[in-house]
Amino acid sequence: MSDAGPSGRHSLVRRLLTPRWALPLLLFLGACASDAPQDTLEPKGPIARTIDNLVNPVFLVAGVVFVLVEGGMLVLLRKFRRRQDDDDSELPPQVHGNLRLEWGWTVVPFLILVGVAVPTVMTVFAIDAKADDATMTVQVTGQQWWWEFRYDTNNDNKPDIITANDLVVPAGETIRLEIRSNDVIHSFWIPALNGKKDAVPGRVQELTVEADDPGTFVGQCTEFCGLSHAYMRQRLVALSRSDFDSWAANQREAAKMPTSGDAAAGAELFKGVCSTCHLARGINDDDFAAKMDEQGGRALLESGVAPDLTHFATRGAFAGAIFNLWTDTNGDDIVEWNEIGQPGAFNTNQLKAWLRDPPAEKPMHAVLESPHSRGMPNYNLTEEQIDQLAAFFETLD
Repeated sequence: MSDAGPSGRHSLVRRLLTPRWALPLLLFLGACASDAPQDTLEPKGPIARTIDNLVNPVFLVAGVVFVLVEGGMLVLLRKFRRRQDDDDSELPPQVHGNLRLEWGWTVVPFLILVGVAVPTVMTVFAIDAKADDATMTVQVTGQQWWWEFRYDTNNDNKPDIITANDLVVPAGETIRLEIRSNDVIHSFWIPALNGKKDAVPGRVQELTVEADDPGTFVGQCTEFCGLSHAYMRQRLVALSRSDFDSWAANQREAAKMPTSGDAAAGAELFKGVCSTCHLARGINDDDFAAKMDEQGGRALLESGVAPDLTHFATRGAFAGAIFNLWTDTNGDDIVEWNEIGQPGAFNTNQLKAWLRDPPAEKPMHAVLESPHSRGMPNYNLTEEQIDQLAAFFETLD
């Protein structure tokens, strides 16, 4: 019976559903998504667009080459396949010495490679030249498993803004990133704005980013870096220049000490418990410095440093950007700048779940009093203490 009949169609379906074909099919379907936040084919800045303008024709050329080579191979396999009446001792026609063929399959690939290489090199030079237009430099440090960002906005060679998870920049301006690592190799990647750049211990790698318009762009560490590699995310928040200046002015200020209620009790608890690793300027400066002295100048956790929490509540996400800190009102699972700080929108329940048992919320090797600890340990806080800390963190705006 022909495969065109019902039984033939059923046979085809059964073959596609076998393990041999099911896994590739599932992988193919898994790669299909609409409005994917990490789509490299939807550039949102001039640097990413320059890369996209190179990638599209190169993929077209590669597709044509693939079709021609595979098509030619299938034709030759069919035309010159062995038949039952073939003489095993007879050799097929030889083409050695055919100058036309030999020049053809040498010159044509050479011309194709030159056609790809020239625009590739020009694109690399164009991207490198963009660094000369940078209006700001931000130090980016990868750690297990979160990203820290340091700004020197007054140009005194000392960071006056230290934050985590949210890389905030002015839209329409070229920003130079100096990327490094505090432990193992990580990889910084905001697909909509540029390609990847590894964060390597002991080295500084430069990358430039620029967003066309204000918005929030998400990325992912793309170099396996340990237990929570998949939970080491990043966010780039592009603001108008006036909004960025307001954000920077606020970030330079110390946090305000709450004076009453659970928030005040939480501040005192923070000074006593959290100063082992975390600093909130204006809250626990002295306690943090004392703990650092006790430990020889470094914290036990997070490879020597933990996120600065001075303006924790101005961020859209926490815990390596895997949890939203504020309610996502438009349902895209990305907390935008205008969603941060809305009354009643603080994600208290998720923050409390994190404080209750951090290793249960994010895979970590977090052990108290261990020099090899990675991540935030479980301090076995009481529910009252968790309520107090959550109230305190909400005031860090």
